[in-house]
Amino acid sequence: MPWPRILADLIVVLHAAFVAFVVLGLLLILLGIAFRWGWVRNMWFRSLHLAAIGFVVLEAVIGMTCPLTDWEKRLRELAGEAAYPGDFIGHWAHELIFYDAEPWVFTAGYIAFGLAVLAAFVLAPPRWRRPSIEASATAPQQG
Repeated sequence: MPWPRILADLIVVLHAAFVAFVVLGLLLILLGIAFRWGWVRNMWFRSLHLAAIGFVVLEAVIGMTCPLTDWEKRLRELAGEAAYPGDFIGHWAHELIFYDAEPWVFTAGYIAFGLAVLAAFVLAPPRWRRPSIEASATAPQQG
């Protein structure tokens, strides 16, 4: 069975899910702020979202290739398949819109996106879950 190929494909799915979480997460946060959706202020969601884009920005600033990209390329080589040149985002951006850019363009984009996420985090901060009404109604009264 071609395990390296299957694992490489799973990594691509995981990588795409990560990218979707970061990109769609910000869109949902901004919509949630505008429409007053309470769930977009969830501390866990917002903290994980900020950490995810923070990791991407850190990778870009220090010139590190994403570990998911490296693992996928290595597994493709083990499976005897050709690996694509460049990084994951660069490759798929090229495939989707036929656009080549210097690495600094992607770094600048990651930083700008990260700053947008940070701005949303500061301007509409997440909140810890409020105690439920039932829990406060059954709590012993002090008096």
